[in-house]
Amino acid sequence: MKTAYINGILLDGSKNMVPQTDKVILTDGDKIESIDAKGRKLDGYELVDLEGRYIMPGLINLHVHLPASGKPKKKQSDSAKLVKLLTSTEFLRKMSMNMCAGYAKTQLMSGVTTIRTVGGVLNFDTRIRDGILKGELEGPRIVASDMAVSVEGGHMAGSLAYVARSAEQARNYVRIVARSKPDLIKIMITGGVLDATVKGEPGELKMPPEFVKAACEEAHGLGLKVAAHVESTEGLEVALENGVDSIEHGAAPNDRIIELFRERGACLVTTLSPALPYALFDPAKSHATEIQQYNGRLVFEGIIHCAKACLAEDIPVGLGTDTGCPYVTQYDMWRELNYFHKYCGVSNAFALYTGTKRNAELIGLGGVTGSIEPGKCADFVVTEKNPLESLEALRNISMVVTRGKRIEEPRVKKMKNVERELDRFL
Repeated sequence: MKTAYINGILLDGSKNMVPQTDKVILTDGDKIESIDAKGRKLDGYELVDLEGRYIMPGLINLHVHLPASGKPKKKQSDSAKLVKLLTSTEFLRKMSMNMCAGYAKTQLMSGVTTIRTVGGVLNFDTRIRDGILKGELEGPRIVASDMAVSVEGGHMAGSLAYVARSAEQARNYVRIVARSKPDLIKIMITGGVLDATVKGEPGELKMPPEFVKAACEEAHGLGLKVAAHVESTEGLEVALENGVDSIEHGAAPNDRIIELFRERGACLVTTLSPALPYALFDPAKSHATEIQQYNGRLVFEGIIHCAKACLAEDIPVGLGTDTGCPYVTQYDMWRELNYFHKYCGVSNAFALYTGTKRNAELIGLGGVTGSIEPGKCADFVVTEKNPLESLEALRNISMVVTRGKRIEEPRVKKMKNVERELDRFL
């Protein structure tokens, strides 16, 4: 079907985007055919009147875990035990995969037209990806990693990650994950805020350098890039020295780390959303212990430091939410853009560019999506207000277009208690 989007204000996703009026966006099937001046003949096109609303590329979330909603809990659960239960029978596996597919759909309905999953249950992520591509499921484009690789006592070990006890096992688990044809491999190099048992060790090195090197060599041999969970300076150095392609989260870098980023051609995926509640919330609301709050601040400040340093040195920086962590929902990618603006000091335009075109480029989809240009996929969101003036305009999306398919007035079920607490930090 040929469609003409008329009377909208265009934000094209470019680095220095400005509102463009009197433009007509023409699509043919799932592709953008052209962007023309108002007044051209539109015979043969279905007209969609945007009535002065803003149209921009769909958001891209580079760090998603599909098996969780982000609902806060008063007590930390045993994730390995829970995943074991949820995968113990065919019925429970089907129920769990349907839950993950539902969360993927929530991302889409909130204006995210592409997600990158970085640690999931079994091969659910690739199955959901393929189901969406076949039209059997409704959801965003998915760049999937399936299960990650960790070590004994490491981050997400036994739940969303296999447990490697040698370098050869790390290689073997990469091969096992690759059987489902994922788009990347995820490894867990350091611990996280909830893994630490003492103050000052939220990013303790868990995966030995030889494990990292083995996993990266195997993945690269299979044509797959490697994303790494890293939350310490030591972890950054180990990751980049041994072949990692993207650092997820980050920590305070030194000169050697900046040099390694350049040598590797690696990028940083900034995730401020999961650390903020532990760092800034009243512990009565976050249910964080004194140790968790202290370590949360270290991680939050380290991620900000890393993002600012990389931006200053022209190291590529992308954005993701780490969805699934407490207070990090499947519908709040706009908050990550807002935190990037607020805490890393970038403009609203740069935050929008990062969450769309830049993110697409970092995952090899720059020629497919991320900006509104002829030949690219018709992935759009429409808002009533101007996101360049306030990123909160993205909070309520009035239309989503995914691969040419239009969804009018998309809705998601929101958690009022989560909204209330997070709104204190806009």
